[in-house]
Amino acid sequence: MASTGVNVLRYSALGAGIFYGLYHQAKLSSAAKLAAIDREYQHKQSLIEKAKAEYSKKNMPASAKTEGGDVIRDPNDSRFDLEAYLKVVAAENP
Repeated sequence: MASTGVNVLRYSALGAGIFYGLYHQAKLSSAAKLAAIDREYQHKQSLIEKAKAEYSKKNMPASAKTEGGDVIRDPNDSRFDLEAYLKVVAAENP
């Protein structure tokens, strides 16, 4: 028969292993939940940025879009050409 000290050691190791497993599983699941929340937030933020860009493109006054020909004067526009803009500005200011 095993001594009492050996049984106490075995059950102590078993209990410690169970508590560590529970702690580790809780830590992993909370990290997964935080990552999912962060991904959802980033997705919403990108949708908001896209909506803002579309709204500003839609509601931009016509004079800011093309003034003085086909030159786009909005530097945030993806089709903005700095060289063409500077040429138009130089032609306007003799």
